[in-house]
Amino acid sequence: MPLTFDLNLFARDPVALMSFYRDLLSLPECEAARSPIYRALRLGEAELGFNAHDAYALLNLPDRIPTDTATRAFATFVVATEAEVNATAARIEPLGGRILKPPCRTYYGAWQLVAEDPEGNVFRVNHRG
Repeated sequence: MPLTFDLNLFARDPVALMSFYRDLLSLPECEAARSPIYRALRLGEAELGFNAHDAYALLNLPDRIPTDTATRAFATFVVATEAEVNATAARIEPLGGRILKPPCRTYYGAWQLVAEDPEGNVFRVNHRG
């Protein structure tokens, strides 16, 4: 079986955070994965999951609940065109997110924006060109 990758984010409100990314990136929900503390979106063969803070205990991580705002990791969503990066940028703030760096050319030639979701998780939307 080929290796796949799922990304899970802890969320104060997993339903609201899932809705933000669903509406921002037009991703379908994995309804079969729904639980009282979990939601997920389909990203090709992968899933973008949203865990309620109750999952810290389930994963034996009760001492890891964040108490600061440090960014320790971020997701990059790769889209097919520069126009998709720009269109995504236009949806971020109306959906409750915040643009940290508007679309621009990176030093490695990508067209990219940097933003945060309504819970402060940092992410990028990128067209590699």
